[in-house]
Amino acid sequence: MKILFDQNLSPKLVDRLQDLFPDSKHVSEVGLESESDFRVWDYAKEHGFSIASKDSDLSEIGMVRGFPPRVIWIRRGNCSTADIEQLLRENSANILNLEESAPFGILLLS
Repeated sequence: MKILFDQNLSPKLVDRLQDLFPDSKHVSEVGLESESDFRVWDYAKEHGFSIASKDSDLSEIGMVRGFPPRVIWIRRGNCSTADIEQLLRENSANILNLEESAPFGILLLS
């Protein structure tokens, strides 16, 4: 699985999680840092990404448009990039299973 990390997450996560999620990108790497959530959604769908975000808007878009892309919704307040990395590592099996879970499109992590 490859993940497109939203603007509200650190670009450092791409390198830090390369062993689990190769070919992942941050929105800033693909020129989407100032684009709307709809454009991020469309890009992820077109290029086979799941989206990781702290933003509820992307989950809401999924409820209207359907899936894919899948959404990893991180519901943590202010925390370090290391905390987010640890959360994603601890839940890597669930994240990988998300892609195979046809009726489910959102994974909530807190």
